[in-house]
Amino acid sequence: MTQKESRGCCDVLIRNCRIVDGTAAPWYRGDVAVKDGYIIKTGKIDPESFSAAKTVDACDCYLAPGFIDIHSHSDTTLLKYRLAESRVLQGVTTEIGGNCGMSSAPVSPESDKKADLEAYMGEMPYNWNSLGEFLDRIEEAAPSVNFGTAVGHGTLRIAAMGFDNRKPAVDEMNVMKDLLRRSLRDGAFAMTTGLIYPPGCYAKTDELIELSKILPEYGALYMTHMREEGAHVVDSVREAIEICRQSGASLEISHHKVTYKPGWGKSCRTTLTMIEEARREGLDVTADQYPYRASSTTMDSNIPQWAFEGGMEALFDRLKDPETRAKLREESNAGHIGRWGDIYVGYVLSEKNMWTVGKSIEEIAKTRGVDPADACFDLVLEERGNVDEINFGMCEEDIEYIMKSPYVMTGSDGKSVSFDYPGRPHPRYFGTFPRVISHYCRDRGLFTLETAIHKMTGMPAAKLGIEDRGLIKEGMRADLVLFDFDKITDTPDFARPKQPCEGIKQVYVNGVLTAENGKHTGAAAGMVLRKGR
Repeated sequence: MTQKESRGCCDVLIRNCRIVDGTAAPWYRGDVAVKDGYIIKTGKIDPESFSAAKTVDACDCYLAPGFIDIHSHSDTTLLKYRLAESRVLQGVTTEIGGNCGMSSAPVSPESDKKADLEAYMGEMPYNWNSLGEFLDRIEEAAPSVNFGTAVGHGTLRIAAMGFDNRKPAVDEMNVMKDLLRRSLRDGAFAMTTGLIYPPGCYAKTDELIELSKILPEYGALYMTHMREEGAHVVDSVREAIEICRQSGASLEISHHKVTYKPGWGKSCRTTLTMIEEARREGLDVTADQYPYRASSTTMDSNIPQWAFEGGMEALFDRLKDPETRAKLREESNAGHIGRWGDIYVGYVLSEKNMWTVGKSIEEIAKTRGVDPADACFDLVLEERGNVDEINFGMCEEDIEYIMKSPYVMTGSDGKSVSFDYPGRPHPRYFGTFPRVISHYCRDRGLFTLETAIHKMTGMPAAKLGIEDRGLIKEGMRADLVLFDFDKITDTPDFARPKQPCEGIKQVYVNGVLTAENGKHTGAAAGMVLRKGR
């Protein structure tokens, strides 16, 4: 065998980098060789012993595993925005959709229940019924990011019983169980709940326990947008832990925060102590978090839950009825004392109301000369529910306290979109992961870079049971992010959220260069991930 024949060969050789491998171990200087989408060698690689189709000099920048977003809603957008610029340009290479209790599948073949789901989730093709068929559609679209999904408890409930505010009958519970099992066999990573949203909010704890007992058989998680994140956040964590305890399912508390001002600086200390105690008990309890003071959701979340019984059309009818609206107005205003000025419009569907984007409900009410609750209700009616809000309700002290916990990882609660996405979305869509690295790790010094990267890579991969991603080691998929730690910046902000982050030099998805210096290459090397396959 000649010397030339004995040399190794690879597609990409990244040299002279500081490798942060995702385990939280200290970084080390080395090289990484990639072939056929896999990492085939790490450490000091003699360039004379390797023939590379392309060699990249990292110039002593950091190389990390591609970031894994454990909490996204891209199941609603990825078919339209397949390049996923908001994900890839911030270093996200893998994401899990279907969160907060609502997933895009399964879809009931019954026309009324399918209409209920479409009215609530928004316009999509819905040319599928099962979760497996939905994942097939994503695969056919050839996205730029790796995508897996959870199955939403709210979606299961709609398929079984619509928006009824009651306990499910035995046959309806059996329908939910059957759909859940099918979805888990199709590759769902979890069952999620959205217990502040209808129809999930109508479920009692025993219903959630009964469904969650199915999850351990498939190695799937119970992921929850809890019952309350304000005055009763401690009770909500207690309920979530009890579901974990009685079902045996692993628990992920979604976007943990405290949105109740009198509880700032106090409630999260109690909840994190509860998580730590549960873990000492032997319960697998963790949480995720996005690094911003503002949340974002649909504007109709400000309307009392009872108004949604029967679905979106029933909600619209109640908002049109003067007597019912008066009751809703009274309840909404009582629950929003001092808060309407903190709630801003982030997205509307119509051109007519585009002027409201970026304005608070208080400002809109003043312009229209109406009560703030009516301003909110009118937007929901006029947009038929297609209006999003940005709500400033958290404090920095709590954000940092939660983020420092060893049991909390990073999740954006965002979506895969492109720069032409309408409106003014939350900057978390485009900037979550660089913000944790630049602001909280580098500038605030809350933890080491190795810890920050672990929260974004190795930790979510382990929680989800993804065995071939999240670490830089031989045999792993080559999802990689090369960045300059001194220059990385979360450029997206609330005024201009649709921007690439600075300091990210290259992003590889399955070994294919997908972003470079803030620009998408057009590559579509993402894969659909199915749990257990």
